[in-house]
Amino acid sequence: MQKVSVESVLSGFMAPSGSGSLLERAYVDAVERVDDNDELRARILDAAYEQFCRMGIRRSTMEDVARRAKVSRITVYRRFESKDTLVEHVVRREFRRYFDRFLVDIEQAGTAADRVVLGFVSSLRAIRGNPLIGGLLVSEPDLLVPSMMTDGGQTLATVREFVAGQLRREQRTGNVSADLDADLVAEMMVRVSTSFLAIPSAVIDLDDDEQLVTVARRFLVPMLEP
Repeated sequence: MQKVSVESVLSGFMAPSGSGSLLERAYVDAVERVDDNDELRARILDAAYEQFCRMGIRRSTMEDVARRAKVSRITVYRRFESKDTLVEHVVRREFRRYFDRFLVDIEQAGTAADRVVLGFVSSLRAIRGNPLIGGLLVSEPDLLVPSMMTDGGQTLATVREFVAGQLRREQRTGNVSADLDADLVAEMMVRVSTSFLAIPSAVIDLDDDEQLVTVARRFLVPMLEP
């Protein structure tokens, strides 16, 4: 059975590669509405997604994916040179789907405060509810959580940069004070969100959107003030 290391999976999730991190590229794909018209590639990604959801990443092989896609192993390798590459593309597609939904939802938010609340609630809901990413947090937490805490801050830095970019957009449009330290506020927001994902709460029901909205308005929205 092929093995995939924690480090290589993490690099697929967040680490810079060429034109940017997986998260950043997924966001650009969503903004630019990039479409994948390769039907065979999409079929393999669908099969890999189902395989990883059912069996987890560690216990899945390229042979398993090929069998589920009803293609040869060689065909899978022609589209994806390694299991790590396949994992990266599957996860990138899931982030793309999240951003597609996020960009639609965000248009309905009238203020910067509303967008902060929406971002917090929808992010927790999307990640926890995603059969692959949320499933890994439950079934293979040793694959993700320790990596997020021991990768020198790379994962948090990537997400922080994305959030800080959103805050700077708010500053450019005059919705948030130009005196706001976007990097610091983004850092705090991301750390709060990450803690909920990494460590279950006995006080806040993460499946209760009303509670999450209350938390966001009480503790995150005030951060928008310099």
